[in-house]
Amino acid sequence: MMITVTVNGERHSHDVEPRLLLVHFLRDVVGLTGTHWGCDTSNCGACVVWLDDTPVKSCTALAVMADGRTVRTVEGLERDGELDPVQRGFMECHGLQCGFCTPGMMMTSRWLLDRNPDPSEEEIREALSGQLCRCTGYENIVRSVRWAAENPADDSTEASQEVSPS
Repeated sequence: MMITVTVNGERHSHDVEPRLLLVHFLRDVVGLTGTHWGCDTSNCGACVVWLDDTPVKSCTALAVMADGRTVRTVEGLERDGELDPVQRGFMECHGLQCGFCTPGMMMTSRWLLDRNPDPSEEEIREALSGQLCRCTGYENIVRSVRWAAENPADDSTEASQEVSPS
């Protein structure tokens, strides 16, 4: 099937098999390897990307489901050479060990902060509850998200901070 997907602001049109998973489309067809493929069962959350501004586990979504839609990956967090506060937070607070779960953690964290710029520790843990980290006790991951909440990007450099009023 011919599909056209906008990934991190760039349109990609490709002929794909109907059974191709979104994670494989992003990694093998588009060439963005930041999205990790961990379990293929939606248990680990390493593959989380945004599909039309909603976090999805790309190991259980088909690429054809993204036809005509927008996907944002961990590579899309950086803007104009500036790391997203979530990326900086993970660096500053050592929010990773092996790094395998980190892309999914970052995408979910950015989604949370876009909707709740000052989440409590409990709210952060709830948002990340669908993702597994086998290396940490999540303490530094939670600290990383709090750091990002306390150090938001300047609006002129970070478009993802723009949240419409509810």
